[in-house]
Amino acid sequence: MREAYHVELERLADNLAEMCGMAATAMERATTSLLETNLPLAEQVISDDQKIDDARARCEEQAYALLALQAPVATDLRTVLAAIHAAESLERMGDLALHVARAARRRHPEPVLPAEVAPYFAEMGKLAVRLARQAEDVIHTRDVEAARSLDIADDEMDDIHRHLFTVIMDKNWQHGVAAAVDTTLLGRFYERYGDHAVSVANRMVFVATGKMPGYNSDEL
Repeated sequence: MREAYHVELERLADNLAEMCGMAATAMERATTSLLETNLPLAEQVISDDQKIDDARARCEEQAYALLALQAPVATDLRTVLAAIHAAESLERMGDLALHVARAARRRHPEPVLPAEVAPYFAEMGKLAVRLARQAEDVIHTRDVEAARSLDIADDEMDDIHRHLFTVIMDKNWQHGVAAAVDTTLLGRFYERYGDHAVSVANRMVFVATGKMPGYNSDEL
């Protein structure tokens, strides 16, 4: 029974990692659709979002079954609880990619972004995909140091996000309110995507160590 149980735990981790890969692909495609006004690619991201939603449902169903049937403790319990929280973050990552794709579709055939901010979003897109792929690896390996390394890429994302505000607020901004709003919202989508990827990795640190990064019991 215990051997079968641990096989199920590994299957749960594999399903989470697959979901993470789906979220990475979604944002990669959404970014391309945004920067290249590629409507078919935007439509693909939009239609594929249901697959990520379904994957979350499967992960949660599997996790709750393990809780109900096996009453796990210690590391096993942490694994199941982490999976439930990580699945939520991964679905949210898919939703954020969906928002990007919808913006590309809404403005098509016109570009969503002014040319001067497009390079920032190209870089944010690369960072977002990198963070998701790194989180995918961490789910497989539960490598604590690799999980913590996601903070570096996320800091880069935050720096670009903050810089976008200076570009929008500059007196030389000549693209109007609508473009400023689109740029602000899209920047927020990428920034939040990175935060969720870090959250997924932090859940794996919790599985491995029993502590969430940044948590200090002395503060209680």
